[in-house]
Amino acid sequence: MKRQSPLATGIVYLVLGTIFVYFAINEVSMNGWNFFAYLIVFLATIDFASGIRLVNLHFRLKRMKKK
Repeated sequence: MKRQSPLATGIVYLVLGTIFVYFAINEVSMNGWNFFAYLIVFLATIDFASGIRLVNLHFRLKRMKKK
């Protein structure tokens, strides 16, 4: 089985984070800050952090291959 690159996985996580931010904005504008809104923001934060870490890992691995 072929391994997926950290860059592709990181981009997927960043897209998911963006989608969760969109849902969080809609939830807060309709119902205010409730538990569900905080949960969506928490999930978006985790997705953005994971996406940034994976993209950073991709560039570090690429830099290490050059050496």
